[in-house]
Amino acid sequence: MLRKLYDRMLVLAEGPNALWALAVVSFTEASFFPVPPDPVLAAIVLSRPQRAWLAAAVCTLASVVGALFGYLIGLTLYDLIGQPIIDFYGIQNAFDTFRASIQEWGGWIIVAKGLTPIPFKLVTIASGVAQLDLLVFVVACALTRGARFFLVAGLFYKFGPAARQVIDNNFNLVMVTGVALVILGFVGFAFVG
Repeated sequence: MLRKLYDRMLVLAEGPNALWALAVVSFTEASFFPVPPDPVLAAIVLSRPQRAWLAAAVCTLASVVGALFGYLIGLTLYDLIGQPIIDFYGIQNAFDTFRASIQEWGGWIIVAKGLTPIPFKLVTIASGVAQLDLLVFVVACALTRGARFFLVAGLFYKFGPAARQVIDNNFNLVMVTGVALVILGFVGFAFVG
């Protein structure tokens, strides 16, 4: 099943709507959806290396706009939308600790956490709840997400054919590792905050 999804993602990455799909995934991941955009970005770069930098820029911009939506959820809609998201993941104590870290460290905590597998939506919602300065928030999001997505694009651009061969030959291991990183991000957030 995952193999079919991977193959479809590669076909989508070659199509005319690839960048739109990447933008949607990037936006939703930064605000409420649990799936990171990195696999879609990687698929686009693997399928069309000449679009690597454009795809990274689209991914970054959409992620920052999605982060603003996550911030808005935390700032104004926390009881209605944010709290159910935190309850869904079962991480209220870690969320409260992280919110306190944002109040103490400001944009630096966003830069640090934005490069990790910790779900970015938790960072953005907590920033809104903590009422982090909006300019600091946007700059920190742009820096951390840009660094992450341009790094992913650059790696797949440089090592694309070899990376695709590794993925094709070790698909199950690559998928298990990817899922494990996402789970570790949630666990890391829950225990470290």
